Amino acid sequence: MSNNAGRVAIVSGGSGGIGRASAERLGADGFSVVVHYAGGKDRAEETATAVARAGGRATVAGADVADEAAMAAVFDAADREFGGVDVVVHTAGIMPLAPVAQLDLETLDRILRTNVRGTFVVDQLAAQRVRDGGAIINFSTSVTRLQIPGYGAYAASKGAVEALTLILARELRGRDITVNAIAPGPTATPLFFEGKSQQAIDQIAALNPMGRLGTPEDITEAVAFLAGPARWVNGQVLYVNGGAA
Repeated sequence: MSNNAGRVAIVSGGSGGIGRASAERLGADGFSVVVHYAGGKDRAEETATAVARAGGRATVAGADVADEAAMAAVFDAADREFGGVDVVVHTAGIMPLAPVAQLDLETLDRILRTNVRGTFVVDQLAAQRVRDGGAIINFSTSVTRLQIPGYGAYAASKGAVEALTLILARELRGRDITVNAIAPGPTATPLFFEGKSQQAIDQIAALNPMGRLGTPEDITEAVAFLAGPARWVNGQVLYVNGGAA
């Protein structure tokens, strides 16, 4: 914990799922955490309480990730409450599913706004404001490799996230800031369970060599690694999926 004393993280999408688990883990590792939320303030407050219980300090800040002024205020909150930003963990995203032939284009626009523009906004602010020696951690998906029907728009948006991640890592040359993306496989979160039957969930879990879905805590092992000791891992997409092809 002492190695991270005084370090500050912003976790987008921190009100639930992988975001909440990441905030709690970073709190346990000694970080002060700004828990970002889009609509779930009460759940974000619960996350902040959990971070404090784990040993960290926390505050909450709400914003639309695709709104640059609103997200700048989240970074301002980190400055005001904790004195700066060292790590940004950007988990916020949406995952509407439909075959390409049937996807409503308004839904596509919403996916691109949140997942692509939102990541660009957060990364742009992070590139400007994360302190030297810090880390930027984006979230992609193993579906970019698994090519599961119905995930076309979501996977396309995350392909854009990967491209942005790899280029930003090289643009920040000389500042000792790492930029990586974590690409989880199927993980037991509300986002994953939404719209799936129990049979479909069981089938997906059975496909994994480990014989189960991932958990948010499985993913946060990678978050903690990239946020802390992984100073020589940079410009990478890290697949955290239990061995999914």
